[in-house]
Amino acid sequence: MPQPTSRSRDTPLLTVTADALVAVDFGPRGRREPRAKGPYRRLLALPGARAFTAGNLIARLPMGMFSVSAVVMIAGTRGSYALAGAVTATGLAATAVVAPWTARLVDRYGQARVALPATVFAVLGSLALLLCVRHGAPDWTLFASYAATATTPNTGGMSRARWAHLLKGDAEALHTANSFEQAADELCFMLGPVLAAFLCGTFFPEAGTLVGAVLLLTGVLLFTAQRSTEPPVERRSSAGAPLRAPGMRPLLAVCLATGAVFGSLEVVTLAFADERGHRSAAGVVLALQAAGSCAAGLLYGAVRPAGSARSRLPWCLAAMTALMVLPLLAAGLTGSLVLLAGALLVAGMATAPTMVTTMTLVQRYTPEGRLNEGMTLAVTGLLGGIACGSAAGGWTVEHVSATAGYGVPVAAAATALLVALCTLVLFGPSNRSTDSLPTH
Repeated sequence: MPQPTSRSRDTPLLTVTADALVAVDFGPRGRREPRAKGPYRRLLALPGARAFTAGNLIARLPMGMFSVSAVVMIAGTRGSYALAGAVTATGLAATAVVAPWTARLVDRYGQARVALPATVFAVLGSLALLLCVRHGAPDWTLFASYAATATTPNTGGMSRARWAHLLKGDAEALHTANSFEQAADELCFMLGPVLAAFLCGTFFPEAGTLVGAVLLLTGVLLFTAQRSTEPPVERRSSAGAPLRAPGMRPLLAVCLATGAVFGSLEVVTLAFADERGHRSAAGVVLALQAAGSCAAGLLYGAVRPAGSARSRLPWCLAAMTALMVLPLLAAGLTGSLVLLAGALLVAGMATAPTMVTTMTLVQRYTPEGRLNEGMTLAVTGLLGGIACGSAAGGWTVEHVSATAGYGVPVAAAATALLVALCTLVLFGPSNRSTDSLPTH
């Protein structure tokens, strides 16, 4: 077929073959536009982000290992769960007192200068506990050794402080970073107890504590070595204490009530599984709750939430209160551990959005230059709530029933919602939007 002698390269060539009309385009092929990166890929593409995140994850994994390892190690050697529980409770109380002071030093002198020696001291406390248990030292040495681990720095708070420094002024990216950190928390607290139980059961009772200490020191070493992403130190900051900042105390009350949800769920689920002869399955059931929270946290970080963080918090707490009813119904109406596991998986999906929103508000209410201290105060509130929730859940299980115990997390979530509605919304400062506050 004769071809035209002049043709634009953008004009297709038409020809006929048999009974079909064929169009051939000889125009230049442009390069395809690269697929846009997802929010988490953009986050980790920041210079130095992957390095400090890797170190932080290694350091954070032992946070879910130490208490389980201590209980298994002490109870297995001394034959007393009461002693093991008292030792871990003492460590929790010491952490609640010491952690804010450690965080204040981090803000004043820098993460690398404070976190590393604090970690070394905590690791020495863990090793001392191991040696005291193994060599039959008096009981008081166990309390003293485990209390020494209270200097363990809040690695999650330090990581969030780095994101706040790197993403200053970008509220959407900071929301994604906070969601990523919350998902990391859930992942570590889901895998930590499983790893600790495996190490203590497979090798020797002290294996979980030993491996946890090595991971903590290694992770903090890697994390603090990334100096390029470390927030600058403001030694002469005139900012007041975070506890006195407007709006901070109501947030800490919310953290306290939210922690009670976590603490009561753990104790009640252990009792419920034990009551039905499946005590070994309790860890898997609790892991499903953490898995639901982890997945919801990643999904929550990938979307751009509407409204201010202060207006979102009551909605998140309302969703958590409603979903916490599901385990109560599953336990009360069916008594099935399988259905309970499914209910906890769904209920856990409200946890991460609630915590992400709470931590975002903590970051924005905390005065400039005191962010590590503010974040650690929030974690301290959670720890206090976990202790109270564990006590309330245990009392309900012992005096009423394991099924009734699932009413405790519902009541705790409803309390958090009531506090948020009364203090953060109804009586909060109307002329100060949290989304307009600096993100450090």
